[in-house]
Amino acid sequence: MKFINLTRRTEIGANSYYIEIGPHRLVLDCGMHPKNVGEDGLPDFKAIADRKIEAVLISHAHQDHIGTLPVLMRRFSNARIFMTEATAEIGNTLLHNSVNVMTRQREEIREPLYPLFTHRETDRASERWRWCPVRQRISIFGERAAQREPDVLTFEFFDAGHVLGSTGILLRAESQTVFYTGDVNFDDQTIMEAAVFPEEKIDILIMECTRGDHAKPPGWTRAGEERRLAEAIASAFERGSCVLIPVFALGKTQEILAMLYKFRRERFLPEFPIYIGGLSSKMTDIYDRRAHVTRRQLPRLQLRRDAAPFILNDETVRDAPLRAGRIYALSSGMMIPKTLSNIFAQRLIENPQHSIFFVGYANPESPAGLLRDTPPGSKVALDPDGSTQRVRCNIQQFQFSAHATREALVDYAKRLSPRKIVLVHGDPPAVEWMRVKLNADLPGADVIVPTPGVEVEL
Repeated sequence: MKFINLTRRTEIGANSYYIEIGPHRLVLDCGMHPKNVGEDGLPDFKAIADRKIEAVLISHAHQDHIGTLPVLMRRFSNARIFMTEATAEIGNTLLHNSVNVMTRQREEIREPLYPLFTHRETDRASERWRWCPVRQRISIFGERAAQREPDVLTFEFFDAGHVLGSTGILLRAESQTVFYTGDVNFDDQTIMEAAVFPEEKIDILIMECTRGDHAKPPGWTRAGEERRLAEAIASAFERGSCVLIPVFALGKTQEILAMLYKFRRERFLPEFPIYIGGLSSKMTDIYDRRAHVTRRQLPRLQLRRDAAPFILNDETVRDAPLRAGRIYALSSGMMIPKTLSNIFAQRLIENPQHSIFFVGYANPESPAGLLRDTPPGSKVALDPDGSTQRVRCNIQQFQFSAHATREALVDYAKRLSPRKIVLVHGDPPAVEWMRVKLNADLPGADVIVPTPGVEVEL
């Protein structure tokens, strides 16, 4: 059994992992880096260029897990592609949007490799995707597998509680079990219900570490944090503020829309306009269509109908009035240059009347991370092509991560007590905290931080 971390650095980037089990060679996820461009935005596919990939398993449809799937399929044209039906619908929409973004960036940033794939290639690729239900054991050949076939490599998807369609992936072969968590949340969110993961014996655990460098705040509860956000919005409205909430189009937008709907329904806040972006509206439509066929809270809630957001695009976001009593839940969550949240933030960052509320993960080196960590009155550049601006707006941080707390991750690892734990999907401080903690709590386990691009014998 062998493993290669295809993510180019120890970070949350173009997440992708190669695993070899006996004669079978698989890839778990193949993302696009949210910040890097061109070749540097791809996983390190050169590390497996001479290997025959039998299958690709996609945990969920965030850009950093599915964003380069057409490129991988081009290089390994015979590989079978597996994911949940919801991930397939979301992924198809996201990849087509990515083509539009890359086509625009070809001119804006003069990146000759863009677009990395076309709309036609995306359509052809998606026709080959195989949809698999959760909790169904599937052979690597794409057929339903019997419970006891020790000589056949099988996989099984488990609900990860992260975003719509997200899964952990359990591999079984030759009396060995490998479980890849993907991105997971063990707590209920406003819409998504907590993960339902296997509790059986696992030999090798491949585990995400996103929140490894942040302790769970004492006394934190989701309900309490929702009340704190509602109070902050009410206070902002009272002083004549509009509020920008940078969000990911998939997952965080829908969670925030559900919160805002609850605030109005429970009369924490009066009626107020909500604005989202075009890609966010497409993802919200998918959430609404699947409300009654997925595990979720508030199954009757139709976000487009009940939260009734208005839609902004690249042009209208520049002219939208900065009026009091409005919420702008705009992507991207990391405020990547040229995205709606970045453009809108540049308009209000120097105005002490207005507010920016952060509600989830942001890479410390991303514009959102830089702005969040900039002291009031200091300067920051949200776009490398623009000038620096002095931070005068009201900035607050709220904890609504769609990722499991580090305490929950450690607790899950301890319950499974695997022989080996492979740590992925985390910035270096997060991965290092998890490594030290797991070594202390599970002295019998071999805790591995794989060097990117280097084959590890498991």
